[in-house]
Amino acid sequence: MQSKLPNTQTSIFTIMSKMALDYGAINLSQGFPDFEVSKTLINGIHEQMLSGNNQYAPMPGVPLLQERIAAKINRLYGYSIDPAKEVTITGGATEANYSAITALVHPGDEVIIFEPAYDSYEPVVLLNQGVPKRIKLKFPEFSIPWDEVHDLMSDKTRMIIINTPHNPTGAVLSSDDLDQLSTIVDKYGTYILSDEVYEHIIFDNKRHESILKYASLRERLIAVFSFGKTFHATGWKVGYAVASSIITAEIRKVHQFLNFSVNTPIQWALADYLMDPQNYEEVAPFYQKKRDLFLQLTSSSKFETIPSYGTYFQLMTYKQISDRGDYEMAEFLTKEHGIASIPVSVFYHDLHDDHVLRFCFAKTDETLEKAAEILCKI
Repeated sequence: MQSKLPNTQTSIFTIMSKMALDYGAINLSQGFPDFEVSKTLINGIHEQMLSGNNQYAPMPGVPLLQERIAAKINRLYGYSIDPAKEVTITGGATEANYSAITALVHPGDEVIIFEPAYDSYEPVVLLNQGVPKRIKLKFPEFSIPWDEVHDLMSDKTRMIIINTPHNPTGAVLSSDDLDQLSTIVDKYGTYILSDEVYEHIIFDNKRHESILKYASLRERLIAVFSFGKTFHATGWKVGYAVASSIITAEIRKVHQFLNFSVNTPIQWALADYLMDPQNYEEVAPFYQKKRDLFLQLTSSSKFETIPSYGTYFQLMTYKQISDRGDYEMAEFLTKEHGIASIPVSVFYHDLHDDHVLRFCFAKTDETLEKAAEILCKI
């Protein structure tokens, strides 16, 4: 059989999580919390189930949730949107990204992807017969080399995919970066797909520069968000896409045949939960404490940290410890020391290796203490 994705293998997250399980290792590889979801939110879902909200939701989403999302966007980013025509509830951010790329990218269209890149972007571009154009972020700060972007732009450039706060690096885009994007959109009319699933997980008084803040970009943007990331419930797979009514209409043409509708009682419960802004405003300080604790606990180790300003991931170099490649090092740490991480090379198409590992700190303090104890002994 001829594969449409001949170079795509089993996800590194699946591989490392299985390896962690097989070797009884502490799993700081896959990005999921190991602590409980809010009981208020869980009880809210239960109440919705008992009240009978268990059948198909409307294809675009439960209207009340769309309205609450629109209110939240207006409150945070000063952008007044039409909830019925510009907000689509999706099966997680992955489905939102898939639907947006599929709706807008045609065969032969070029799509700029910044590496290291979350691993779901490029396969979707390829499935739609688009042409990935990859640009490496500047190491070690992982900033965008805008001169390279301008050099790569052409009339064939259909889309630029950005991700802030950035997985796997923890870097965040600045207002200057968004100004650069505005210039490009003005000149080429390129679409911008902005993956903002970690919008509420940002540190050190940094400000999340959502693409939604920029009026000059609004007619060409698709912004993608995740309730799973914000509310510690990655297994629920509920996200949403925000775009102009014209773009949204095209996204929904894909969404209705890909997923059609999303878990009904969860949508109703989320609508209620969004009524209290503290439920998302307290996420950043909560995770900053986690990050700071992890940094403090590992400060005496030979691992060197690269600043993380967002997400719940911390990059660490191990050049003082070993000259192994990062994939080999990740396997070694899992099998021999009982701690699992993700090699950052897998986020590059050419497996570019800076000898950096990604550790997830969305864990209980007890888990982080045990992990740090191991890292400090290596």
